[in-house]
Amino acid sequence: MPLLELDAIESFYGDFQALFGITVEVAEGEKLAIIGANGAGKSTLLATAAGLLQPERGEVRFDGQPLRKLPAHERVPLGIALVPEGRHIFPSLTVAENLKLGARTGRKGPWTLERVYELFPLLEPLARRWGSGLSGGEQQALAIGRALMSNPRLLLLDELSLGLAPVVIEALYGVLDEIAGEGTTLVLVEQDVTRALDAADRVYCLLEGRVSLHGRTSEVSREKVVEAYFGVVEH
Repeated sequence: MPLLELDAIESFYGDFQALFGITVEVAEGEKLAIIGANGAGKSTLLATAAGLLQPERGEVRFDGQPLRKLPAHERVPLGIALVPEGRHIFPSLTVAENLKLGARTGRKGPWTLERVYELFPLLEPLARRWGSGLSGGEQQALAIGRALMSNPRLLLLDELSLGLAPVVIEALYGVLDEIAGEGTTLVLVEQDVTRALDAADRVYCLLEGRVSLHGRTSEVSREKVVEAYFGVVEH
């Protein structure tokens, strides 16, 4: 049984349809990449999985349990955590307060304040700094750490590298294996195709709200990825 299933999902923003009958499965312990151009529906897919957006049709299941009508705040205690695009840390709280807020679900697991500081050593010296005083990379590390503090079974990462310097991106991607090693399943939304394919076990490519390609990253060719990403065939 997959840990996460999105079955024939159709999601809308008002009258605008963003997802068209999308079906995605994520196995427990897997690292899954969701790639695609701007507007392909990647963030909408994660929002639907996290409960921030309720689909008009289709079903979301987590560990076999239907979640379609369950709001986001009731999914977090089940073990689903989202690191949203733009980080959305609390600027008026300190780093330590942001992290402790993530632990309010009371879920048991390996991720504690000390363990997050081990994963992101840059955060501990900043523990008393306000969120508003952090750089983009520090904010992203904090957003991931806050999500981990809920001890999720499933971590949804939306646009991990967006707007960050290459050295920061390299450091953030460097911790994904360690997070997965603690038993956390990862779903990564990314526009950087090469980095996403290197980091993941399997990939789904979205094109205009539909799945245009899926498979193991070791088995998909560059030509097929380009075709699926842009909807054109390379010659």
